[in-house]
Amino acid sequence: MGDLKHLLESMRPIAAYDAKERITHLRLDRWIDYPRAARVLHLLDEMHETPQRNRMPCLLLHGDSGMGKSMIIAKFRRAHPAVYDRKTGIEHHSVIAMEMPASPSQRRFYAQLLQAINAPYRPSDRLEALEFTTIRLLTAMQPRMLFVDEIHNLLSGTPREQRAALNLLKSLSNKLNCCIVVSGTQDALVALQSDDQMVSRFRPFELARWHENDEFRGFVQAFEKTLPLRLKSSLGEQPMVQALLAASHGVTGSIAEVLAGAARAALRIGTERITVELIRAEAGLLTAAVA
Repeated sequence: MGDLKHLLESMRPIAAYDAKERITHLRLDRWIDYPRAARVLHLLDEMHETPQRNRMPCLLLHGDSGMGKSMIIAKFRRAHPAVYDRKTGIEHHSVIAMEMPASPSQRRFYAQLLQAINAPYRPSDRLEALEFTTIRLLTAMQPRMLFVDEIHNLLSGTPREQRAALNLLKSLSNKLNCCIVVSGTQDALVALQSDDQMVSRFRPFELARWHENDEFRGFVQAFEKTLPLRLKSSLGEQPMVQALLAASHGVTGSIAEVLAGAARAALRIGTERITVELIRAEAGLLTAAVA
């Protein structure tokens, strides 16, 4: 098998598995460190450690679908798990994550938030009761950060519902003295721009599509280290980089799908390395699946 120096140490034992086992492994999610994600995580850490004050820092994380926003949030949440206090019987969540409901009414928002913290509620409760229950529970839990994904769903509501939802976010930040991070597609910018206070409060951070540069080469080279193939694919070389960008349109999720699919194909045919031809073939399969 060679020295397998092109792989992470943790991947080298997996490279000894047979092809079928490695194909199964390639279907697992994987985290790849890269500078933009590291910058977001560092920013989130700084926000998380901010002492309580009148105006807590807030963030708008935006980018096209598939750019890795949800994976970054999930990684940050794993680093800040809930802690159960045996004395009080309260589970303290320093980080809470939810999705903006597809129909952004206040009732649905509070219901979604209560579900996120596994709190019982009655769908028939009046809005005032849902609000009271949510604030009481969150005050006891003492969250330092609230994530609201799919914030672009605001645009599916009426102008009145949009204003009410934005006011609700501001109110939560003020009442709980916690940071709020909203994330979504590029439409998220439009969703927040209807309120000048939201624009001034939420710092925007864009996860833009990839282009051919050193950062992208570094990203795919790091990705290669997680693929249990016995031969080096040299994904950072220009023909590979250009084939990947053409196949994925620079979308992180599509890049991951193409590389994992090409790696599985390499195992099936026994080449043990990804080639430009395999990348193009996998891109064709993904396009056909979407069509």
